[in-house]
Amino acid sequence: MNVDTLIRDVLKGEHGPNPEELTATSVFWIHHGTRLKGGTTTYLNQYVLVRLGASFGACAFEAGEIDPAICRDASGSSLAELLRESPRPLRIAALDAYLAEAAPHRETAHAEPVTLPAGPPEVRARARDAAIAGLLDIPEGAEVALIGVVNPLLAAIRDRGGVPLPCDLNLRTTQWGENVTDDMDEVLGAADAVVATGMTLSNGSFDTIVERCRDRRIPLVVYAQTGSAIARAFLDHGVSALSAEPFPFSQFSADETTLYRYRSQDRV
Repeated sequence: MNVDTLIRDVLKGEHGPNPEELTATSVFWIHHGTRLKGGTTTYLNQYVLVRLGASFGACAFEAGEIDPAICRDASGSSLAELLRESPRPLRIAALDAYLAEAAPHRETAHAEPVTLPAGPPEVRARARDAAIAGLLDIPEGAEVALIGVVNPLLAAIRDRGGVPLPCDLNLRTTQWGENVTDDMDEVLGAADAVVATGMTLSNGSFDTIVERCRDRRIPLVVYAQTGSAIARAFLDHGVSALSAEPFPFSQFSADETTLYRYRSQDRV
């Protein structure tokens, strides 16, 4: 199973209602920057989001991949049209919306809700990343590839006894001056476990990561704002555990919000 086959199956109606009969009421775009207190890294993020009924689908993407005009052009389209003909970030957001509407995280029996506390961004980020790192079941000293670097998550992995192997397409050093590689194959070959962001769904590397972890029989934890319902479909198919954070994301609120943790029944 890979993302493209999942889209084809959705278009056939194998995961819920016929997407030809569903409408993306709203397609919208968020562009924001974040620098946590005491940090040296400014995170710049772009998201495209699709509203379907009571659910939102989301996909982060690299600057310049799509244009804001896509919001005007795609709003009101059928889900099937978006899944077939859109640029990849919008296809991922549409697929995420569909799967989230078919089976909302809040109604999924095996989802573990985790409440992030109200407070400033630093407090909420630490709570979120501790929840993600809590999905790692590793011995002391295990090397953990982190694909998509978030500095508080690096700290949380260390707190779990792991040795992070940071990999990112945009960052070159961590907050503590550690080198960050952009060679995913390097860290996938060396790691005892992998933690990967949902943005790998957007840049097309997700299928490769799942396949490598499956072949090497090492655990893969996905932390997903992008494509949280998509990553859930890969539990028992290469994904060992998932932190799913549907929109609105923790960085856009100072109030309590909920993420949902999942564990595969077929863990490595």
